[in-house]
Amino acid sequence: MLRIANALLARLPGPLRALALRHREPLKFAVVGGTTFLVDNAVFYGLKLTVLEPKPVTAKVIAVLVATIVSYVLNREWSFRTRGGRERRHEAALFFLVSGVGLVLSSAPLWISRYVFGLETPDVSLVTQEIADFVSAQIVGTLVAMVFRFWAFRKWVFPEEQARVQLVPAPESTDEAA
Repeated sequence: MLRIANALLARLPGPLRALALRHREPLKFAVVGGTTFLVDNAVFYGLKLTVLEPKPVTAKVIAVLVATIVSYVLNREWSFRTRGGRERRHEAALFFLVSGVGLVLSSAPLWISRYVFGLETPDVSLVTQEIADFVSAQIVGTLVAMVFRFWAFRKWVFPEEQARVQLVPAPESTDEAA
């Protein structure tokens, strides 16, 4: 993943490259988030459309748990690789605690959509139910949880910048000296 990121950075124009380097941590977090969003969707819809059809919230919880495990590995080893400073068990416990709060935040809009607003069949059409499920669980819930997780990971899980030695040097500038 690091090689791909470095290759993409090298192809960016100078000002855009500088902007990307200045905001690399949130950008990396967003890439990990996009990856885990795909994992979450695949597991959620795989379960919701098969064995957990009558239990969409359970399907969502399982999907978020799987995506959280993937997220821990990618965030620890890539997004926040220079942060940390805690013993790994402590860091992992904090990560999963914060992610547990994120799980509640990401599942709450779906629960509200289904059980407070009653947006489920037979009260609404199947198309309306599926659109409401997607918007509430996959868009609103994901965005709320994402903002919370980024803030909480930086504050509590990976709090200290440069706590771990960066193993791979930053890409060299391609600007030539005058």
